[in-house]
Amino acid sequence: MAQKIKPTLLRLGSLKNWDSRWFSNSKISVYLLQEDILIRKIINKRLKEAGVASIEIERVPGVCKIMIKALKPGLIIGRGGKGIEELTKNINKEVFAFRKNIDIGPSSNHKLSSSHRLFSGHRPSSGHNEQDNRHKTTVGINLSVLELSRNECSAQIIAQNIASDLEKRYKFRKTIKKYLSEMMAYKIVEGAKIEVAGRLDGAEIARREWLKAGNLPLTTLRANIDYGEITAFTIYGTLGVKVWIYKGKMFSEK
Repeated sequence: MAQKIKPTLLRLGSLKNWDSRWFSNSKISVYLLQEDILIRKIINKRLKEAGVASIEIERVPGVCKIMIKALKPGLIIGRGGKGIEELTKNINKEVFAFRKNIDIGPSSNHKLSSSHRLFSGHRPSSGHNEQDNRHKTTVGINLSVLELSRNECSAQIIAQNIASDLEKRYKFRKTIKKYLSEMMAYKIVEGAKIEVAGRLDGAEIARREWLKAGNLPLTTLRANIDYGEITAFTIYGTLGVKVWIYKGKMFSEK
């Protein structure tokens, strides 16, 4: 059963925390979920070279907090903070356009304004406040960037590096052997596995290949397993890359 489920899903609430943390009215929760997906797409598209390990989204009344953990935070922040300002403006623009174009049935103008208040976390009101919300052109985005330390080994970063090499037409077997040995060199790593699938090296028949080193107890809930996946776009089709990293068992502080 553990081979069919992402290892992070089994450990949510115990060892792992949710990447999106918010609570809302059931009528707009689907729009908030779509908005989270849009934000992640924008960040991953603009910050390919920065090595984004994780994106966490947390919503509080009036503010949407976005926490990015990256290998190269300097590429995100930019000179004098211009990079992070441009990214914040771009996210604001795309999210506001998404909220504006939501189709929620007849009399959409009134419902759209109410959905804007629920999105932003404000309680419904009347008078001038309602008119101000209709003409609001910005979203409360609070963007913060964290650096991935050198001692940390991120499965998502490793998957991105493998996908980048495969897109450059490197031999897949040599590539996964290289990154598997690099992962096992970290002290915190007790086991790892890399799997690639698709038309490997341009073969006409798609297949699945994997390499494993050390222990990888997927069914042990105390096991701290980092997981990452990505799609490599090559000239002969797409290749799927999956990475598992076992970082030992975690116990409660009690």
